[in-house]
Amino acid sequence: MSIEDRRRSAKGRAALRRQAEFLAASGPRWPRRPLAFPSSVLPSADIVHYDGRMTEPQDLDRRIGARIRIERDLRAWSLTDLAERAGVSRAMINKVERGESSPTAQLLGKLSGAFGLSMSTLMARAERGQGRLARRGEQPLWTDPETGYLRRQVSPRTELPLELVEIVLPPRAEVAMPAAAYAFQRQLIWVLEGALIFTEGSLRHELQAGDCLELGPPVDCRFDNETEAPCRYAVMLLKMAG
Repeated sequence: MSIEDRRRSAKGRAALRRQAEFLAASGPRWPRRPLAFPSSVLPSADIVHYDGRMTEPQDLDRRIGARIRIERDLRAWSLTDLAERAGVSRAMINKVERGESSPTAQLLGKLSGAFGLSMSTLMARAERGQGRLARRGEQPLWTDPETGYLRRQVSPRTELPLELVEIVLPPRAEVAMPAAAYAFQRQLIWVLEGALIFTEGSLRHELQAGDCLELGPPVDCRFDNETEAPCRYAVMLLKMAG
Protein backbone atom coordinates (compact mmCIF):
# COMPACT_ATOMS: atom_id res chain seq x y z
CA MET A 1 0.00 0.00 0.00
CA SER A 2 1.39 3.40 -0.99
CA ILE A 3 1.82 6.33 1.42
CA GLU A 4 -1.11 8.07 -0.30
CA ASP A 5 -3.34 5.01 0.11
CA ARG A 6 -2.44 4.77 3.82
CA ARG A 7 -3.14 8.47 4.33
CA ARG A 8 -6.50 8.18 2.59
CA SER A 9 -7.41 5.07 4.54
CA ALA A 10 -6.58 6.66 7.92
CA LYS A 11 -8.56 9.78 7.03
CA GLY A 12 -11.53 7.67 5.93
CA ARG A 13 -11.49 5.60 9.14
CA ALA A 14 -11.54 8.75 11.28
CA ALA A 15 -14.48 10.12 9.30
CA LEU A 16 -16.32 6.81 9.61
CA ARG A 17 -15.88 6.84 13.41
CA ARG A 18 -17.41 10.31 13.61
CA GLN A 19 -20.21 9.22 11.30
CA ALA A 20 -20.95 6.09 13.34
CA GLU A 21 -21.14 8.16 16.55
CA PHE A 22 -23.62 10.50 14.85
CA LEU A 23 -25.84 7.70 13.57
CA ALA A 24 -25.81 5.90 16.92
CA ALA A 25 -26.78 9.06 18.77
CA SER A 26 -29.54 9.92 16.31
CA GLY A 27 -31.62 6.81 16.96
CA PRO A 28 -34.66 5.92 14.87
CA ARG A 29 -36.16 8.86 12.99
CA TRP A 30 -39.59 7.46 12.19
CA PRO A 31 -42.19 5.78 14.41
CA ARG A 32 -41.99 2.03 14.32
CA ARG A 33 -45.67 1.40 15.12
CA PRO A 34 -47.70 1.00 11.92
CA LEU A 35 -50.75 3.14 11.27
CA ALA A 36 -54.07 1.34 11.79
CA PHE A 37 -56.95 1.65 9.32
CA PRO A 38 -60.42 0.11 9.54
CA SER A 39 -60.59 -3.01 7.40
CA SER A 40 -63.53 -1.51 5.52
CA VAL A 41 -61.29 1.26 4.18
CA LEU A 42 -58.68 -1.01 2.67
CA PRO A 43 -59.49 -3.13 -0.38
CA SER A 44 -58.39 -6.73 -0.43
CA ALA A 45 -55.07 -7.17 -2.19
CA ASP A 46 -52.35 -9.69 -2.77
CA ILE A 47 -49.38 -9.40 -0.41
CA VAL A 48 -46.04 -8.93 -2.14
CA HIS A 49 -42.98 -10.08 -0.20
CA TYR A 50 -39.60 -8.46 -0.85
CA ASP A 51 -36.41 -10.18 0.11
CA GLY A 52 -32.93 -8.72 -0.12
CA ARG A 53 -29.87 -7.68 1.78
CA MET A 54 -27.97 -4.45 2.12
CA THR A 55 -25.12 -4.39 -0.37
CA GLU A 56 -21.77 -5.07 1.27
CA PRO A 57 -19.25 -2.23 0.66
CA GLN A 58 -16.64 -4.52 -0.89
CA ASP A 59 -19.24 -6.11 -3.16
CA LEU A 60 -20.48 -2.70 -4.29
CA ASP A 61 -16.93 -1.50 -4.96
CA ARG A 62 -16.39 -4.52 -7.21
CA ARG A 63 -19.67 -3.86 -9.00
CA ILE A 64 -18.76 -0.22 -9.52
CA GLY A 65 -15.39 -1.22 -10.95
CA ALA A 66 -17.03 -3.73 -13.28
CA ARG A 67 -19.59 -1.14 -14.37
CA ILE A 68 -16.87 1.39 -15.18
CA ARG A 69 -15.20 -1.23 -17.37
CA ILE A 70 -18.53 -1.95 -19.11
CA GLU A 71 -19.18 1.76 -19.76
CA ARG A 72 -15.66 2.13 -21.14
CA ASP A 73 -16.00 -0.93 -23.37
CA LEU A 74 -19.39 0.28 -24.68
CA ARG A 75 -17.63 3.39 -25.95
CA ALA A 76 -14.64 1.43 -27.27
CA TRP A 77 -12.33 3.53 -25.10
CA SER A 78 -8.95 2.39 -23.88
CA LEU A 79 -7.82 3.09 -20.31
CA THR A 80 -5.76 5.95 -21.71
CA ASP A 81 -8.81 7.40 -23.50
CA LEU A 82 -10.86 7.41 -20.29
CA ALA A 83 -7.98 8.77 -18.21
CA GLU A 84 -7.53 11.71 -20.60
CA ARG A 85 -11.25 12.49 -20.76
CA ALA A 86 -11.68 12.28 -16.97
CA GLY A 87 -8.41 13.94 -16.02
CA VAL A 88 -7.31 11.10 -13.74
CA SER A 89 -4.47 8.58 -13.84
CA ARG A 90 -4.67 5.48 -16.00
CA ALA A 91 -3.23 3.38 -13.16
CA MET A 92 -5.98 4.46 -10.74
CA ILE A 93 -8.74 3.56 -13.20
CA ASN A 94 -7.15 0.17 -13.78
CA LYS A 95 -7.01 -0.54 -10.02
CA VAL A 96 -10.66 0.46 -9.56
CA GLU A 97 -11.84 -1.63 -12.51
CA ARG A 98 -9.99 -4.66 -11.13
CA GLY A 99 -11.48 -4.16 -7.66
CA GLU A 100 -8.06 -3.50 -6.15
CA SER A 101 -8.88 0.02 -4.93
CA SER A 102 -12.03 1.70 -3.61
CA PRO A 103 -12.98 4.72 -5.75
CA THR A 104 -13.46 8.10 -4.07
CA ALA A 105 -16.51 10.29 -4.63
CA GLN A 106 -14.37 12.79 -6.51
CA LEU A 107 -12.99 10.08 -8.80
CA LEU A 108 -16.49 8.70 -9.49
CA GLY A 109 -17.68 12.23 -10.28
CA LYS A 110 -14.91 12.67 -12.85
CA LEU A 111 -15.45 9.24 -14.42
CA SER A 112 -19.22 9.60 -14.62
CA GLY A 113 -18.77 13.06 -16.13
CA ALA A 114 -16.46 11.62 -18.79
CA PHE A 115 -19.17 9.08 -19.65
CA GLY A 116 -21.80 11.81 -19.82
CA LEU A 117 -23.61 10.30 -16.83
CA SER A 118 -24.44 11.53 -13.35
CA MET A 119 -22.63 9.84 -10.49
CA SER A 120 -26.02 8.58 -9.29
CA THR A 121 -26.76 6.98 -12.68
CA LEU A 122 -23.36 5.30 -12.81
CA MET A 123 -23.81 3.84 -9.34
CA ALA A 124 -27.41 2.80 -10.00
CA ARG A 125 -26.20 0.76 -12.97
CA ALA A 126 -23.77 -0.99 -10.64
CA GLU A 127 -26.40 -1.80 -8.02
CA ARG A 128 -28.90 -4.65 -8.08
CA GLY A 129 -32.50 -3.96 -8.94
CA GLN A 130 -34.95 -4.21 -6.03
CA GLY A 131 -38.45 -4.00 -7.48
CA ARG A 132 -40.82 -1.16 -6.58
CA LEU A 133 -40.16 -1.28 -2.83
CA ALA A 134 -36.75 -0.45 -1.36
CA ARG A 135 -36.76 -1.20 2.35
CA ARG A 136 -34.21 0.72 4.40
CA GLY A 137 -32.22 -2.40 5.28
CA GLU A 138 -31.94 -3.27 1.58
CA GLN A 139 -30.96 0.17 0.25
CA PRO A 140 -27.41 0.12 -1.16
CA LEU A 141 -24.82 2.03 0.89
CA TRP A 142 -21.51 3.34 -0.37
CA THR A 143 -18.80 5.15 1.60
CA ASP A 144 -16.11 7.37 0.11
CA PRO A 145 -12.83 5.95 1.50
CA GLU A 146 -11.22 9.40 1.45
CA THR A 147 -13.81 11.57 3.24
CA GLY A 148 -16.25 9.14 4.87
CA TYR A 149 -19.07 10.60 2.72
CA LEU A 150 -21.93 8.09 3.02
CA ARG A 151 -24.36 7.64 0.13
CA ARG A 152 -27.65 5.72 0.45
CA GLN A 153 -29.69 4.91 -2.66
CA VAL A 154 -33.16 5.45 -1.19
CA SER A 155 -35.38 5.11 -4.26
CA PRO A 156 -35.82 1.68 -5.84
CA ARG A 157 -34.20 1.11 -9.20
CA THR A 158 -37.14 1.38 -11.57
CA GLU A 159 -37.97 2.97 -14.91
CA LEU A 160 -39.07 6.23 -13.26
CA PRO A 161 -36.94 9.25 -14.30
CA LEU A 162 -36.72 10.28 -10.63
CA GLU A 163 -34.07 9.24 -8.09
CA LEU A 164 -33.78 9.93 -4.36
CA VAL A 165 -30.42 9.70 -2.59
CA GLU A 166 -29.53 10.36 1.06
CA ILE A 167 -26.06 11.67 1.92
CA VAL A 168 -24.25 12.01 5.24
CA LEU A 169 -21.27 14.37 4.92
CA PRO A 170 -18.88 14.07 7.89
CA PRO A 171 -17.58 17.08 9.82
CA ARG A 172 -15.03 19.22 7.92
CA ALA A 173 -15.42 17.07 4.80
CA GLU A 174 -15.67 18.36 1.25
CA VAL A 175 -16.54 16.65 -2.03
CA ALA A 176 -16.14 18.24 -5.48
CA MET A 177 -18.08 17.26 -8.61
CA PRO A 178 -17.40 18.32 -12.22
CA ALA A 179 -20.02 20.07 -14.34
CA ALA A 180 -20.25 17.04 -16.65
CA ALA A 181 -21.67 14.97 -13.78
CA TYR A 182 -24.78 17.18 -13.81
CA ALA A 183 -25.61 16.92 -17.51
CA PHE A 184 -29.08 15.84 -18.65
CA GLN A 185 -30.69 16.11 -15.21
CA ARG A 186 -32.28 18.55 -12.78
CA GLN A 187 -31.53 18.35 -9.07
CA LEU A 188 -32.84 19.50 -5.72
CA ILE A 189 -30.81 19.47 -2.50
CA TRP A 190 -32.82 19.27 0.73
CA VAL A 191 -30.87 19.61 3.98
CA LEU A 192 -32.31 17.32 6.66
CA GLU A 193 -29.84 17.83 9.53
CA GLY A 194 -26.86 20.10 10.10
CA ALA A 195 -25.49 22.78 7.77
CA LEU A 196 -24.19 22.50 4.20
CA ILE A 197 -22.14 24.89 2.10
CA PHE A 198 -22.87 24.21 -1.58
CA THR A 199 -20.67 26.05 -4.08
CA GLU A 200 -22.20 26.19 -7.53
CA GLY A 201 -19.65 27.71 -9.89
CA SER A 202 -19.06 31.18 -8.42
CA LEU A 203 -22.18 31.03 -6.20
CA ARG A 204 -21.93 30.03 -2.55
CA HIS A 205 -25.12 28.73 -0.92
CA GLU A 206 -25.23 28.44 2.88
CA LEU A 207 -27.96 25.90 3.63
CA GLN A 208 -29.48 25.01 7.00
CA ALA A 209 -31.78 22.16 8.05
CA GLY A 210 -35.05 22.42 6.12
CA ASP A 211 -33.60 24.48 3.25
CA CYS A 212 -34.14 23.19 -0.28
CA LEU A 213 -32.14 24.37 -3.31
CA GLU A 214 -32.75 23.81 -7.01
CA LEU A 215 -29.50 23.52 -8.96
CA GLY A 216 -28.96 25.72 -11.99
CA PRO A 217 -27.23 24.84 -15.29
CA PRO A 218 -24.32 22.36 -15.02
CA VAL A 219 -21.16 23.89 -13.51
CA ASP A 220 -18.36 22.58 -11.30
CA CYS A 221 -19.76 22.17 -7.78
CA ARG A 222 -18.51 21.44 -4.29
CA PHE A 223 -20.22 20.19 -1.12
CA ASP A 224 -18.64 21.40 2.15
CA ASN A 225 -19.44 20.68 5.77
CA GLU A 226 -17.61 23.41 7.68
CA THR A 227 -19.03 22.39 11.08
CA GLU A 228 -18.05 19.85 13.72
CA ALA A 229 -21.29 17.86 13.27
CA PRO A 230 -22.30 15.60 10.36
CA CYS A 231 -24.64 17.02 7.74
CA ARG A 232 -27.44 14.85 6.36
CA TYR A 233 -29.19 15.86 3.15
CA ALA A 234 -31.28 14.39 0.36
CA VAL A 235 -30.64 14.78 -3.35
CA MET A 236 -33.56 14.43 -5.73
CA LEU A 237 -32.67 13.93 -9.39
CA LEU A 238 -34.95 14.23 -12.37
CA LYS A 239 -33.38 12.69 -15.45
CA MET A 240 -33.84 14.63 -18.68
CA ALA A 241 -33.59 13.29 -22.23
CA GLY A 242 -30.07 13.68 -23.56
